[in-house]
Amino acid sequence: MRVWVFFASVNNDIFQANLDMIKIAVLEIEGCMASSAAITHDVLATANRVGAVKRAPPFTVATVRCGASGNRTDLSGTDLVIVPGLGTPSPGELRDKLKSPACRRAGEMLVQAFGSGAALAASCASTFLLAEAGLLNGRRATTTWWLAPLFRQHYPGVELVTDQIVVADWPIATGGASMAQMDLMLAVVARYAGRGLAKACASYLLLDERRSQVPFMAIGYLAGQDAKIARAERWVRDNIERDFGVDEVAGSVAMTPRTFARRLTATCGVSPIQF
Repeated sequence: MRVWVFFASVNNDIFQANLDMIKIAVLEIEGCMASSAAITHDVLATANRVGAVKRAPPFTVATVRCGASGNRTDLSGTDLVIVPGLGTPSPGELRDKLKSPACRRAGEMLVQAFGSGAALAASCASTFLLAEAGLLNGRRATTTWWLAPLFRQHYPGVELVTDQIVVADWPIATGGASMAQMDLMLAVVARYAGRGLAKACASYLLLDERRSQVPFMAIGYLAGQDAKIARAERWVRDNIERDFGVDEVAGSVAMTPRTFARRLTATCGVSPIQF
């Protein structure tokens, strides 16, 4: 068994010494995705390095680690809290992790920070943490495409925009699957330090601007989570060489076009035509 030593602390000395900088706390929760955390720090460090050529570095960054034990950290005075991906490979493990002491403590910290005026940014499964804390109710958000049906089921008060890689509904921004952390970080740099610096960071790191998750979605995987939608997906593949309409697809699984469209959107996050 691997033993972790966890702590949660913000380097307030750094924050106090750089009052003109944007104060960012990166909230790394026990078992978070290492690549997502690394991307966060790398993009912010690149923005500081590139930005320092013409002006002072724009960001002060502190790491806040949240584990199974420890006190809740006060994030007041922080301008932005960024939550890297949780690193959960399945819906079942995600449900368990959201119930863990680390995630419950992190949720309390996020609520406190947001209430104190901090903006929030999260991608992949970390968007569930924001939703679980009630921070996304009535807002537009996105999450990783393969967890979208679970998200819709548990958080109907959130307007989920699955096809977008980043939904910047500031003061909260969310991103799609784990590597969408790159896109989310460029959106953060653009908001707080200007689009010019964000483009410079993208060029420096060889990052392309991506707007949609649709090209990456495995529709067969999503359709398989609903028996009738799975049957419709097989029917479409069997008849793909001829012309047909949405009415005929819906009829193949004994549904009206309206019911089929609603159920398809809930399962796959796309319209019948996109499907």
